[in-house]
Amino acid sequence: MEVVNENSAMLSNFEVYGLLTDIQAGRGQNKPNKHQQQLATITYETIKYLETKPCKHQSEESITEFMKELQSFNLTKAEKVQILNLCPTTAVEIQLIIEESEERLTEEQIYKLLDIIVKYNPTEADQEEDNLAEMDSSND
Repeated sequence: MEVVNENSAMLSNFEVYGLLTDIQAGRGQNKPNKHQQQLATITYETIKYLETKPCKHQSEESITEFMKELQSFNLTKAEKVQILNLCPTTAVEIQLIIEESEERLTEEQIYKLLDIIVKYNPTEADQEEDNLAEMDSSND
C-alpha cells in the first residue's frame, strides 16, 4: 500500500481508540483473522495503552466543546490535537507543544488554557470520585 499524503488527516487518540475497539469487536471493519495475528496484537496492545490515557473518558460532545474553547488561542490543528491527546498539566508542557509559545501566548493565556484542559479532561482521580459519588447516591 502506498501512502499518498501521510499528513492528509490527523486523528485524535479518541478517534483511534473508537476505531480499534470497533475492529476488536467486529463492528464496521473486519476483525483481524488468524492470518493477521500481528494486526490483532497491535490492535490489542494499542487499545490497552489508550485505556490508560484521557481519551478513554472523552466524548464527541466534550471534544467539540473543548475545540470551541481553544479557538481564541490561535493554535494550529496539530497543536490542538496534541493538547487533546496529551492533556498537559503544566505551563512547561504547553510550551513544549505550542511552537514559539512565548511569542504567541501570554502567561495568563497559558494558565487559562490549562484551566480549559482540566475542565474537559478530568483526571483519573476525578473519575473515581464521580464513580464513588454515583454509587453512594444509588445506595440511598
